[in-house]
Amino acid sequence: MNTGHARAADRPAAPFEVTFDGRPLVALPGQTVGAALLAAGLRSWRTTRRTGRPRGLFCGIGVCFDCLITVNGQPSLRACLTEARPGDVVTTQEGTGHE
Repeated sequence: MNTGHARAADRPAAPFEVTFDGRPLVALPGQTVGAALLAAGLRSWRTTRRTGRPRGLFCGIGVCFDCLITVNGQPSLRACLTEARPGDVVTTQEGTGHE
């Protein structure tokens, strides 16, 4: 029966904060790190090893590796597949992330 009243489960969960290279960003529950970065106006967060060309989301579905990023010290995560969690510390991927 629809009473016309919103249920608690229908309400969106509260946004939370993550940091990117020390800068606070707002993310939404269920949002990927890549989506949170794009929502904050960031388009690139990695550079290619040889030429230093900027990289960010390309395919957005986990097929390519252009969006590699480091989250909570773990390098080489695909930003398009990594769900943002409250308090995540996201940093630019340097090289392979293991150097």
